[in-house]
Amino acid sequence: MSKVTVVSDRRLLGVAGLGWLFDAMDVGLLSFVIAALQKEWGLDAKQMAWIGSINSIGMAVGALIFGLLSDRIGRKQVFVITLLLFSVGSGLSALATTLTIFMIIRFLIGMGLGGELPVASTLVSESVPAKDRGRVVVLLESFWAGGWLIAALISYFVIPRYGWQTAMIISAIPAFYALYLRWSLPDSPRFQPQQAKQPVWEKIGTVWSAPYARSTIMLWVLWFCVVFSYYGMFLWLPSVMVLKGFTLIKSFQYVLIMTLAQLPGYFTAAWLIERAGRKFVLITYLLGTALSAYAFGEADSLSMLIASGIFLSFFNLGAWGALYAYTPEQYPTAVRGTGAGMAASFGRIGGILGPLLVGYLVAQKTAISTVFIIFCVAIIIGVLAVVLLGKETRQQELV
Repeated sequence: MSKVTVVSDRRLLGVAGLGWLFDAMDVGLLSFVIAALQKEWGLDAKQMAWIGSINSIGMAVGALIFGLLSDRIGRKQVFVITLLLFSVGSGLSALATTLTIFMIIRFLIGMGLGGELPVASTLVSESVPAKDRGRVVVLLESFWAGGWLIAALISYFVIPRYGWQTAMIISAIPAFYALYLRWSLPDSPRFQPQQAKQPVWEKIGTVWSAPYARSTIMLWVLWFCVVFSYYGMFLWLPSVMVLKGFTLIKSFQYVLIMTLAQLPGYFTAAWLIERAGRKFVLITYLLGTALSAYAFGEADSLSMLIASGIFLSFFNLGAWGALYAYTPEQYPTAVRGTGAGMAASFGRIGGILGPLLVGYLVAQKTAISTVFIIFCVAIIIGVLAVVLLGKETRQQELV
């Protein structure tokens, strides 16, 4: 790869990665804000669950709408629109005085979040050479860890002293960055305006046509299982720590420690994905996630809880990186945004059900260990989908 291409790749990774980081910062803050709102507004477990789920409902709608739109007006324009949507929404949520208002705003934020992630990964996938594509997309995903770390730091230092509203205002800063993106970010070199003329229903039909149906089924099952388990577990992590007897501040501190493990998870996945392949990384890291989830649910000591939480972060986020690299590679350019957006949208249904399930089971006094066994089983189903239906796409040229 030429020096010019390397610089271009790094610039693209940095620009798109910062957008990804802001996404993660908002989702991460939400997990801590839910725990804070429970204290401030006296929420019960079911109300806490609905906050996480309404965010995922918005993400499901956003992934579908903006995925389709990215094949019509281009990846760059949709990336900027979604970034502005969730950034401005985050700032407005600080003004919410009731749970209903907060949840309406969270739906809009979720639309921006859900639309931005698959579009950004598609943009990066189409802009780098095949031999580096998987590694670069996983590195793009690694910005998610940076966002979570910032969210954990803001939550630990800001929320207890200045309140959750201040934390949400801080998260609105990306709105200004979105304006810069409009002028500085190049669109995908593969996006052709003439392809946008194909009707939406034809694009959806292509995704489910014979050449791509197997991949679509595999992705939908995989996305559902991964999102279901991730949002069920990670949105509840601070609250689960509180349920296990730790104070709110201590729970923030321990989750911050667990979050640090996301970075080596991403970097090892980025190293392996071009050497061992997409399927190997997905299967290995998802199995590691399942074992870690089981251990976390069964943990009965602080050391076991933190150790299993560290491994949970390491394996789960490494798997996410591989998922975002793998998804756009299943479809041709004309329907890549549509296919990736539809898979992500279906997956977000899992993100709706996961937090709700935890909330309702906790309300029924179900043991935390039982809850995490359910997530363990879901992840194994995702592994089976990759093993039985997945195809290896390492270093294949996009069409």
